[in-house]
Amino acid sequence: MAQSANDRRRINGPEESFTPVFNDDDEDIKLKTQRSRAPGDIRPIFLQPGLISQANGSAYIETEKTKIACAVYGPRQSKTTTYSEKGRLNVEVKFAPFSCTRRRAPMRDAEDRSIGVSIHQAIVSSIRLELFPKSTIDVFITIIENDGIEGCIASGSLAASTALADAGIEMLGLVASCSAAIVGDDIQLDPSEAEARASSGTVILACMPALDSITSIWQSGQMSADLSLKVPQCMEQCHERCIDIHSIVAQSLLEHRKTD
Repeated sequence: MAQSANDRRRINGPEESFTPVFNDDDEDIKLKTQRSRAPGDIRPIFLQPGLISQANGSAYIETEKTKIACAVYGPRQSKTTTYSEKGRLNVEVKFAPFSCTRRRAPMRDAEDRSIGVSIHQAIVSSIRLELFPKSTIDVFITIIENDGIEGCIASGSLAASTALADAGIEMLGLVASCSAAIVGDDIQLDPSEAEARASSGTVILACMPALDSITSIWQSGQMSADLSLKVPQCMEQCHERCIDIHSIVAQSLLEHRKTD
Protein backbone atom coordinates (compact mmCIF):
# COMPACT_ATOMS: atom_id res chain seq x y z
CA MET A 1 0.00 0.00 0.00
CA ALA A 2 1.44 3.34 -1.04
CA GLN A 3 1.99 5.86 1.76
CA SER A 4 0.01 9.08 1.41
CA ALA A 5 2.00 12.23 0.77
CA ASN A 6 0.00 14.23 3.36
CA ASP A 7 -0.36 13.20 6.97
CA ARG A 8 -4.06 13.43 7.87
CA ARG A 9 -3.34 13.46 11.58
CA ARG A 10 -1.23 16.60 11.39
CA ILE A 11 -2.32 20.13 10.57
CA ASN A 12 0.17 21.45 8.10
CA GLY A 13 1.28 25.06 8.39
CA PRO A 14 0.71 27.66 5.70
CA GLU A 15 2.89 27.64 2.63
CA GLU A 16 4.08 31.18 3.36
CA SER A 17 5.00 32.42 6.81
CA PHE A 18 5.96 35.82 8.19
CA THR A 19 7.80 36.89 11.32
CA PRO A 20 5.50 38.11 14.11
CA VAL A 21 5.24 41.85 14.77
CA PHE A 22 5.30 42.92 18.40
CA ASN A 23 4.16 46.31 19.67
CA ASP A 24 6.86 48.61 20.90
CA ASP A 25 6.08 49.54 24.49
CA ASP A 26 8.06 52.77 24.28
CA GLU A 27 6.11 53.92 21.25
CA ASP A 28 2.82 53.01 22.92
CA ILE A 29 3.72 55.03 26.01
CA LYS A 30 4.65 58.02 23.87
CA LEU A 31 1.32 57.83 22.03
CA LYS A 32 -0.68 57.44 25.24
CA THR A 33 1.12 60.27 27.02
CA GLN A 34 0.33 62.82 24.33
CA ARG A 35 -2.02 65.11 26.23
CA SER A 36 -4.86 66.87 24.50
CA ARG A 37 -4.90 69.45 27.30
CA ALA A 38 -2.39 71.86 28.74
CA PRO A 39 -0.05 70.62 31.51
CA GLY A 40 -1.86 72.79 34.07
CA ASP A 41 -5.37 71.63 33.12
CA ILE A 42 -7.30 68.84 34.80
CA ARG A 43 -9.82 66.46 33.31
CA PRO A 44 -13.52 67.47 33.29
CA ILE A 45 -15.32 66.45 36.48
CA PHE A 46 -18.85 65.07 36.64
CA LEU A 47 -20.09 64.88 40.23
CA GLN A 48 -23.54 63.69 41.30
CA PRO A 49 -24.47 63.46 45.01
CA GLY A 50 -27.31 61.31 46.31
CA LEU A 51 -27.09 58.60 43.68
CA ILE A 52 -27.60 55.63 46.06
CA SER A 53 -30.95 55.97 47.80
CA GLN A 54 -30.35 53.18 50.37
CA ALA A 55 -27.29 54.94 51.86
CA ASN A 56 -27.30 57.89 54.26
CA GLY A 57 -25.15 59.76 51.77
CA SER A 58 -23.61 58.95 48.42
CA ALA A 59 -21.78 60.43 45.46
CA TYR A 60 -20.70 59.42 41.98
CA ILE A 61 -17.69 61.02 40.30
CA GLU A 62 -16.41 60.62 36.77
CA THR A 63 -13.25 62.12 35.29
CA GLU A 64 -12.94 60.68 31.79
CA LYS A 65 -11.69 57.09 32.37
CA THR A 66 -11.90 57.21 36.17
CA LYS A 67 -15.36 56.34 37.54
CA ILE A 68 -16.00 55.92 41.26
CA ALA A 69 -19.14 55.42 43.36
CA CYS A 70 -19.14 56.14 47.09
CA ALA A 71 -21.71 55.31 49.79
CA VAL A 72 -21.74 56.47 53.43
CA TYR A 73 -23.58 54.67 56.22
CA GLY A 74 -23.84 56.14 59.68
CA PRO A 75 -23.13 57.41 62.16
CA ARG A 76 -24.30 54.20 63.84
CA GLN A 77 -23.46 52.50 67.11
CA SER A 78 -20.06 50.90 67.22
CA LYS A 79 -19.94 47.12 67.56
CA THR A 80 -17.07 47.25 70.05
CA THR A 81 -17.91 47.15 73.75
CA THR A 82 -15.24 49.67 74.78
CA TYR A 83 -16.34 53.26 75.16
CA SER A 84 -14.66 55.86 72.93
CA GLU A 85 -15.10 59.60 73.20
CA LYS A 86 -14.50 60.10 69.49
CA GLY A 87 -16.20 58.37 66.64
CA ARG A 88 -14.45 56.03 64.25
CA LEU A 89 -14.16 56.37 60.48
CA ASN A 90 -13.86 53.23 58.34
CA VAL A 91 -12.94 53.50 54.65
CA GLU A 92 -13.19 50.42 52.44
CA VAL A 93 -12.12 50.48 48.79
CA LYS A 94 -13.00 47.79 46.30
CA PHE A 95 -12.17 47.43 42.61
CA ALA A 96 -14.83 46.11 40.28
CA PRO A 97 -13.61 43.01 38.39
CA PHE A 98 -13.91 44.89 35.09
CA SER A 99 -12.35 48.13 36.31
CA CYS A 100 -8.81 47.42 35.07
CA THR A 101 -7.31 46.25 31.81
CA ARG A 102 -6.61 42.84 33.37
CA ARG A 103 -9.56 41.32 35.19
CA ARG A 104 -9.19 41.59 38.97
CA ALA A 105 -10.11 39.00 41.55
CA PRO A 106 -13.14 39.90 43.71
CA MET A 107 -11.10 39.58 46.91
CA ARG A 108 -9.33 42.58 48.44
CA ASP A 109 -5.56 42.95 48.09
CA ALA A 110 -2.80 45.28 49.28
CA GLU A 111 -3.59 47.89 46.61
CA ASP A 112 -7.16 48.28 47.87
CA ARG A 113 -5.96 48.78 51.43
CA SER A 114 -3.29 51.33 50.46
CA ILE A 115 -5.84 53.42 48.56
CA GLY A 116 -8.24 53.16 51.49
CA VAL A 117 -5.57 54.35 53.93
CA SER A 118 -4.72 57.32 51.69
CA ILE A 119 -8.37 58.36 51.36
CA HIS A 120 -8.90 57.90 55.12
CA GLN A 121 -5.96 60.16 55.85
CA ALA A 122 -7.27 62.79 53.43
CA ILE A 123 -10.78 63.11 54.90
CA VAL A 124 -10.55 62.08 58.57
CA SER A 125 -9.33 65.47 59.80
CA SER A 126 -12.31 67.24 58.18
CA ILE A 127 -14.93 65.30 60.18
CA ARG A 128 -15.91 66.33 63.71
CA LEU A 129 -15.64 62.85 65.18
CA GLU A 130 -15.80 64.23 68.73
CA LEU A 131 -19.54 64.78 68.20
CA PHE A 132 -20.16 61.05 67.63
CA PRO A 133 -18.95 59.15 70.72
CA LYS A 134 -19.04 55.35 70.45
CA SER A 135 -20.19 55.63 66.85
CA THR A 136 -18.88 54.43 63.51
CA ILE A 137 -19.07 56.04 60.08
CA ASP A 138 -18.55 53.59 57.23
CA VAL A 139 -17.43 54.79 53.79
CA PHE A 140 -17.58 52.26 50.96
CA ILE A 141 -15.88 53.19 47.69
CA THR A 142 -16.26 51.15 44.51
CA ILE A 143 -13.90 51.85 41.64
CA ILE A 144 -15.87 51.15 38.47
CA GLU A 145 -13.14 52.16 36.05
CA ASN A 146 -9.49 52.77 36.84
CA ASP A 147 -7.12 55.12 35.06
CA GLY A 148 -4.24 55.28 37.52
CA ILE A 149 -3.84 55.03 41.27
CA GLU A 150 -3.29 58.78 41.56
CA GLY A 151 -6.63 59.52 39.96
CA CYS A 152 -8.37 56.94 42.16
CA ILE A 153 -7.03 58.49 45.37
CA ALA A 154 -7.82 62.07 44.31
CA SER A 155 -11.28 61.29 42.93
CA GLY A 156 -12.05 58.89 45.79
CA SER A 157 -11.26 61.55 48.38
CA LEU A 158 -13.46 64.02 46.54
CA ALA A 159 -16.36 61.55 46.28
CA ALA A 160 -16.04 60.54 49.95
CA SER A 161 -16.12 64.16 51.16
CA THR A 162 -19.15 64.87 48.96
CA ALA A 163 -20.97 61.77 50.24
CA LEU A 164 -20.25 62.72 53.87
CA ALA A 165 -21.70 66.17 53.27
CA ASP A 166 -24.71 64.60 51.54
CA ALA A 167 -25.26 62.41 54.62
CA GLY A 168 -25.51 65.51 56.81
CA ILE A 169 -22.45 64.66 58.89
CA GLU A 170 -20.98 67.76 60.50
CA MET A 171 -17.63 68.64 58.97
CA LEU A 172 -15.08 71.41 59.29
CA GLY A 173 -14.98 71.82 55.50
CA LEU A 174 -15.14 70.04 52.18
CA VAL A 175 -12.01 68.20 51.07
CA ALA A 176 -10.67 68.72 47.55
CA SER A 177 -7.81 66.71 46.10
CA CYS A 178 -5.58 66.96 43.03
CA SER A 179 -2.61 65.00 41.70
CA ALA A 180 0.48 66.03 39.72
CA ALA A 181 3.24 64.18 37.89
CA ILE A 182 6.74 65.27 36.90
CA VAL A 183 7.28 64.17 33.29
CA GLY A 184 10.70 65.32 32.12
CA ASP A 185 10.94 68.99 33.03
CA ASP A 186 7.17 69.58 32.97
CA ILE A 187 4.59 69.35 35.74
CA GLN A 188 1.38 67.73 34.51
CA LEU A 189 -1.71 67.96 36.69
CA ASP A 190 -4.22 65.11 36.96
CA PRO A 191 -2.08 62.53 35.12
CA SER A 192 -3.51 59.40 33.55
CA GLU A 193 -2.13 55.92 34.20
CA ALA A 194 0.22 56.07 31.18
CA GLU A 195 1.46 59.54 32.16
CA ALA A 196 2.10 58.43 35.74
CA ARG A 197 4.15 55.46 34.50
CA ALA A 198 6.24 57.71 32.26
CA SER A 199 6.85 60.20 35.09
CA SER A 200 9.72 60.24 37.54
CA GLY A 201 7.43 60.99 40.51
CA THR A 202 3.88 61.89 41.48
CA VAL A 203 2.35 64.03 44.21
CA ILE A 204 -1.24 63.94 45.53
CA LEU A 205 -2.44 66.84 47.70
CA ALA A 206 -5.69 66.96 49.66
CA CYS A 207 -6.81 70.11 51.42
CA MET A 208 -9.75 72.08 52.77
CA PRO A 209 -9.73 75.27 50.67
CA ALA A 210 -12.31 76.99 52.90
CA LEU A 211 -9.91 76.79 55.85
CA ASP A 212 -6.74 77.02 53.75
CA SER A 213 -5.35 73.89 55.41
CA ILE A 214 -3.74 70.75 53.97
CA THR A 215 -5.04 67.39 55.19
CA SER A 216 -2.79 64.96 53.32
CA ILE A 217 0.25 64.80 51.00
CA TRP A 218 1.17 61.58 49.21
CA GLN A 219 4.36 61.33 47.15
CA SER A 220 5.76 58.41 45.18
CA GLY A 221 8.55 57.80 42.69
CA GLN A 222 12.23 58.60 42.57
CA MET A 223 13.03 62.25 43.23
CA SER A 224 16.59 63.38 42.58
CA ALA A 225 18.10 66.56 44.00
CA ASP A 226 17.06 68.55 40.93
CA LEU A 227 13.53 67.16 40.76
CA SER A 228 12.94 67.60 44.48
CA LEU A 229 12.79 71.34 43.90
CA LYS A 230 9.70 70.78 41.75
CA VAL A 231 7.72 69.21 44.60
CA PRO A 232 6.76 72.59 46.14
CA GLN A 233 5.72 73.74 42.67
CA CYS A 234 3.52 70.66 42.31
CA MET A 235 1.92 71.35 45.68
CA GLU A 236 1.28 74.98 44.78
CA GLN A 237 -0.34 74.12 41.46
CA CYS A 238 -2.43 71.36 43.04
CA HIS A 239 -3.61 73.75 45.74
CA GLU A 240 -4.73 76.27 43.11
CA ARG A 241 -6.72 73.58 41.30
CA CYS A 242 -8.24 72.39 44.58
CA ILE A 243 -9.81 75.82 44.99
CA ASP A 244 -11.55 75.39 41.62
CA ILE A 245 -12.59 71.83 42.49
CA HIS A 246 -14.03 73.04 45.81
CA SER A 247 -16.43 75.33 43.96
CA ILE A 248 -17.56 72.39 41.79
CA VAL A 249 -18.33 70.27 44.87
CA ALA A 250 -20.21 73.10 46.59
CA GLN A 251 -22.25 73.81 43.46
CA SER A 252 -23.18 70.14 43.00
CA LEU A 253 -24.35 69.84 46.61
CA LEU A 254 -26.37 73.04 46.32
CA GLU A 255 -28.09 71.88 43.14
CA HIS A 256 -28.82 68.50 44.72
CA ARG A 257 -30.49 70.13 47.72
CA LYS A 258 -32.62 72.32 45.47
CA THR A 259 -33.93 69.27 43.58
CA ASP A 260 -34.90 67.39 46.79
